[in-house]
Amino acid sequence: MFQRLATSLRFRFVARQSAIERQAGVIPYAVVDGKVAVLLITSRRTGRWIFPKGGLMEGLDPHDAAAQEALEEAGVEGIVAEEPLGTWRTIKRRGVRVKPIEVDMYPLRVTQQHETWEEQHERRRHWAGLREARKLLRDPYLADIAMKLKDEK
Repeated sequence: MFQRLATSLRFRFVARQSAIERQAGVIPYAVVDGKVAVLLITSRRTGRWIFPKGGLMEGLDPHDAAAQEALEEAGVEGIVAEEPLGTWRTIKRRGVRVKPIEVDMYPLRVTQQHETWEEQHERRRHWAGLREARKLLRDPYLADIAMKLKDEK
């Protein structure tokens, strides 16, 4: 609870200082034995568990840009929804500067996982049940968005 309040206040403060950057991300998932599993990746800078995300790409709809990030960062392809599950607000550090970002998070049902992919030497990936994912994800808002997948079949 305290972490959620602190994150929200920090985002609001930083958003007053600079423009909010829009990004798109995916929550790659699969249904195994009737239970949802999500694919987490590590961030490049801190090694924390996150989901693939990145800037919007010219010529691509946001959900397609998000699917492209999944391929580059996690080596997975699948069926991406056109509507996001939710929007995650966070702060990106660039040197001493901080920038607020809002990331629309789209569900991507994984149909193919590649053994090799573009960023495989920069990231690790890990399939987790929703309960484990909630524990591994540092940001509770991101975990809340992922939990919306619990009723997928």
